[in-house]
Amino acid sequence: MLTINIYLKFALIAVGLIGGIALWATMGVWYGIWFVILGLVMLATYIFLGTVQSAAEMLQQSDFEGANERLNLTLKPEWLYATNRAYFCMIKGSTALAQKNVEEGEKWLKKAEEVEVPTDNERAMLQLQLANIAASKGRWKQAERHYRVAKGCKITEPNIKEQFNMFEKQFKNRGAAKQSGQMGGFRPGGKRRRPKMR
Repeated sequence: MLTINIYLKFALIAVGLIGGIALWATMGVWYGIWFVILGLVMLATYIFLGTVQSAAEMLQQSDFEGANERLNLTLKPEWLYATNRAYFCMIKGSTALAQKNVEEGEKWLKKAEEVEVPTDNERAMLQLQLANIAASKGRWKQAERHYRVAKGCKITEPNIKEQFNMFEKQFKNRGAAKQSGQMGGFRPGGKRRRPKMR
């Protein structure tokens, strides 16, 4: 899919609308109308698609700060087409988690969940992220709910399958971790205190 640099898009909007109206006023409708149409099309794509695609490319390159800054150039996230609004929230959540801001990340991922993510791979990824957050906070029932939703998705991407398997192991090991915590702090392999010699 063709991606137009956001700053070039801003320039095309300005040239199309301002230049088109100027030509319209000085030389007639047929000279300026095509520039105005170009400006309106660019403005519509900016309003309803936002900066999601270029932010996603930055996220793939692990440029979390850049991706977040690019998303902040979106005019009104609530005006975005539903799919782009879901991606906007997911990228916001992913960048926050990458920067160790768990609360902010969870807030945005829950917003993405409300919008409904379009594909099964991305839906599974979203649910796994929410499951991991819930598990890290000890909310295992909530983690299990997200895990079940993720398990119901048709996952085709290998990296998501790998993350799914890692979470399954973590989920199965939670019982063992809980049991070891109830053993009064016994640490296998630790030194025993010798009884005093009389």
